[in-house]
Amino acid sequence: MRWHRMLRSRGRSGRGLIYHERDPGRLAIVKACVLASSSAGNSIFLATEKTRVLVDAGINRKETFARLAAIGEDPGRLDAIFITHEHTDHISGLPVISRALGGRVPVFATHGTAPLLDWGNSPAPPVETFQAGAAFDFRDLRVQSFTLPHDATDPVGYTFTAQGIKIAIATDLGYLPESVKYHLRGAHFLLLESNHHPELLKVGPYPWHLKQRILSRNGHLSNDAACEYIASELPGETQWLVLGHLSEQNNTIWEAELSARQALRRRGLEPRLVVVEPRRQSEVFLL
Repeated sequence: MRWHRMLRSRGRSGRGLIYHERDPGRLAIVKACVLASSSAGNSIFLATEKTRVLVDAGINRKETFARLAAIGEDPGRLDAIFITHEHTDHISGLPVISRALGGRVPVFATHGTAPLLDWGNSPAPPVETFQAGAAFDFRDLRVQSFTLPHDATDPVGYTFTAQGIKIAIATDLGYLPESVKYHLRGAHFLLLESNHHPELLKVGPYPWHLKQRILSRNGHLSNDAACEYIASELPGETQWLVLGHLSEQNNTIWEAELSARQALRRRGLEPRLVVVEPRRQSEVFLL
């Protein structure tokens, strides 16, 4: 947590109030932390004063709860889990996490994804389904889903808006169609995939069929594709640009960061840039 620390105050609601370190007199509206972002597992934590949610549950219960504790969060206070799609690196921890939370925390998934969630021998928690592309309210969050081009059944990205602060999450997509770019407009915090360096992928250890899958329009976003978007269409409102879902075999943090910084210079913007290291959680972001 290089940039910020969290100070807590208890109100009558029992919820923790989140303050900016740089402006202690001002409450932060949203707290975010990428608990994990790679093919080994994905999970993002978001909090407002009234609401705490996970987006995806792709790491095991023990690690998820430890990473929440490391940023001062009690897993027992989670209010919901939002699922992007059914691939293992996004849902592997879901059944055990749900059971550990007493089966009380609702899980949100699209109509196509929900039937593919395997609860094992445990009773399913409340599952709220929606049509991809739907927008709805959850507590004090305005949730907008949007379809992603990826080789899953019904994959979506999300934006979450609270009191005018917009959080956008777009990983696991083969390219950036106009429909996705539309939903990223105005984002103050953007988690964007920067999965692979094309040349490293081509000479890397993956079998050819897997390389073809990753490079396809339903695969994963390359550094080049991410930077093309950053250089031409990254929203001017973006305060935090966070690059995630880096391949451990076909990318490096240095390559992703260098390319993104060059793209930001071309765009003439200076958001804070963070590259999430595979298998490591990010710092805490306060907006």
